[in-house]
Amino acid sequence: MISYLKSKVQGFWNGGHERTLKIKRNIIYTLLIKGAGVLIGFILIPMTIGYVTKGQYGIWLTIASLVMWMNTFDIGLSNGLRNKMAHSLALGERDNIVKYISTTYAILFLISVTIFLAFFLVGSFFDWNQMLNVKDTVSYNIWPIVLIAIGSFCVQFFLQPINSVLMAAHQPFKSSLILLLGQVLTFVIILLLTMFTHGSLFFLVFAVAGSPLVVFLFANIYLYSTEFKLYAPKFSFIDFGSARSLLSTGGVFFFIQMGAVVLYQTDNILITRTLGPDEVTTFNVAYKYFSLISVIFSIIMTPYWSAFTDAAAKNDWGWIKHSLKKMRMIWVYVGVLTTILYLFSSIFYQLWLHGKVDVPNFLSLNMAIFVLTVAWQSIYAYTLNGIGKLRIQLIFVVGTAILNIPLSIVLIHWIGVSGSVIANTVMVLLMNVIFTYQVNLIVKQKAAGVWNK
Repeated sequence: MISYLKSKVQGFWNGGHERTLKIKRNIIYTLLIKGAGVLIGFILIPMTIGYVTKGQYGIWLTIASLVMWMNTFDIGLSNGLRNKMAHSLALGERDNIVKYISTTYAILFLISVTIFLAFFLVGSFFDWNQMLNVKDTVSYNIWPIVLIAIGSFCVQFFLQPINSVLMAAHQPFKSSLILLLGQVLTFVIILLLTMFTHGSLFFLVFAVAGSPLVVFLFANIYLYSTEFKLYAPKFSFIDFGSARSLLSTGGVFFFIQMGAVVLYQTDNILITRTLGPDEVTTFNVAYKYFSLISVIFSIIMTPYWSAFTDAAAKNDWGWIKHSLKKMRMIWVYVGVLTTILYLFSSIFYQLWLHGKVDVPNFLSLNMAIFVLTVAWQSIYAYTLNGIGKLRIQLIFVVGTAILNIPLSIVLIHWIGVSGSVIANTVMVLLMNVIFTYQVNLIVKQKAAGVWNK
């Protein structure tokens, strides 16, 4: 029996196409790393709400959403780097890889400095307490807290291309490890804060925003000194002329990212403006619980992006078609898991948060449906991203993002916090129909016109 199981494990671990083997190993490694990250994330929420108030935690979540908007300022360079590097690795073009990496870091440094200076000079003229509707939650000016969050983000923004390098090299589990180490450091600092200080939103933001950038800094130094020494960024390889090549794909990614940020990151802002920061916490508790599904599906899908790039470069459409079939079957299993999570959600909330936050059952139901629609979308969006067919995705992501804001406002006023989730779900369902149709055309090699761009 033991020898039979051993042979099965060895067959799974060592059998199959080389591209598939890399995916299997990345999924297993990432599952272990992300599993630890999810556990820490679930521990952090009640610990953080216990350290500050529910309303103050909602303020941080809203500030974090605002800061996430700034990710769009990389104008798609990170994703452009990921695709260009994966393509160059497949063809053995070492000098091009160094040029793309060096140029990406140089451009992101200039953008980071510009963002911070612009916010430093302009932000002080705004009443952030009024903008975020937090007058009844805190009695002090939150602008310094916003500035700390923005400054931390700008440093991390410049350092984050290491994630794209790891993913292009078919090592997304190491990118997940960087995020995990940031979570561990955050957990340790917040634990120390709860032991030695009174609740402080300032200390909380410093810990949560500062910890990841410390880890990113050391990850960049370590990886470019060891494994990626051959591809380490160099001043002599900076070529702003090559930015056009990165942006030929990356520029489209910029608008897709911007649309995705509007679609998924405006929830906290709209909720706090309409219902107040307490409801932001309620929304995010439900989102955190069901994000377990998003994490699981992301673990599975992330290695496929660069694998699809590699397969498309080698015209291996049979492998792509077979992979999509497996992804659809996995989605069905994930749907069963999501149903189980929903059925036990009320019990879990009580055990997890001990009554500190009351999450309506209707919100949980809508969040379960939402994460399943996003999981289906990721199958086809990752395929399109990997093979570089982005025109249709660009049109619909930007279009639905614009429609989502007024729809969310109306539904939040009408239904409450669940209205934001319903609005998002409607938009994602629309995109799912279109993206699924386009990918089916492409893998059958029947796509033409805009469907093949």
